[in-house]
Amino acid sequence: MNLMAIVEQFQDRLIAEYTGQLLPGHLKALQAILRCRTPDSGELHVRCSECGQSEWRPLSCGHRSCPQCQNHEASQWLDRQQAKLLPVSYFMVTFTLPYELRPLAWHSQSKIYAMLFDCAIGTLKDFGQNPKHLGADLGMTAVLHTQTRRLDYHPHLHVIIPGGGVDKGRRQWKKVKGNYLFNEFNLAKVFRARFLDAVNKAELKIPAGAPKKWVVDCKQIGKGLPALKYLSRYLYRGVITENNIVSCRDGEVTFRYTESKTGKTCYRTLKGEDFLWLILQHVLPRGFRRVRDYGFLHGNAKRLLKLVQLILHVMLEANPPRKRPVFKCPCCKAIMEITAFRRPLLRSG
Repeated sequence: MNLMAIVEQFQDRLIAEYTGQLLPGHLKALQAILRCRTPDSGELHVRCSECGQSEWRPLSCGHRSCPQCQNHEASQWLDRQQAKLLPVSYFMVTFTLPYELRPLAWHSQSKIYAMLFDCAIGTLKDFGQNPKHLGADLGMTAVLHTQTRRLDYHPHLHVIIPGGGVDKGRRQWKKVKGNYLFNEFNLAKVFRARFLDAVNKAELKIPAGAPKKWVVDCKQIGKGLPALKYLSRYLYRGVITENNIVSCRDGEVTFRYTESKTGKTCYRTLKGEDFLWLILQHVLPRGFRRVRDYGFLHGNAKRLLKLVQLILHVMLEANPPRKRPVFKCPCCKAIMEITAFRRPLLRSG
């Protein structure tokens, strides 16, 4: 089912129902989805050098909440992360904000999301540097998610960590022993204290009834590639793929999702305007980076990463940059050449 068609059908109802909650970024996302792969996003003129066939092809909108866009960017990110993989066990640590703090997160998104990164990463760094745990500097890749599989608002941070770190004092690699990284209850206790302290310093009000015990999940995930592929699905193409939108009829939209605990396929049906609101809740503030690297996985630590890879006998292969998809001729399937560009059409009014 095409998300653009759903937006066209229900956007007026959405605006009428949620006018007090819609932010400028939500409306921009709707506009981008509506113009995606239409002349409103601009067009390229392509010509086949084999048979001479020529035509105008509309461009994608490029918005990171559009399910039709940025597949190439997601693939490029995965390529960069694969080039950093090490032959060690990987761990995924998930920091979750309690239900009681979600309204605060919603109304102060940029501040709270930034605190989530800072407090979670700071906690992990300190645990890693503690001689009782590892006594080394970690490498980490953190990705912010704001949704459950049912697409409800649920801010949490996934952090992928190779099982080891760099002891800069001794200039050596220290490997995590066994299948254990850190105690998740201790992580949760420290994270909670730091996060609430950050909220107080930002002069934000901590909601009444905030729980004393928070949840941090820390588990071994084997090799890092499967986790990275899972995370890459949500980086650049919105929170739902159009293949998972099952139907749109009688004013309602049905989509499917996989239940995390049982692995079963489940279905959820909502009024069209409520479905769009469910999608728009996960549009991030403008310019906010959803994914960040730290430690020896940071972009400025390439020399250190290469040294770690050398120590761990990683076979480094020079992979050429991934090429962008090409236009193919509808007649003879040859590659078409771009010959001209037409700017997006400007709508009056």
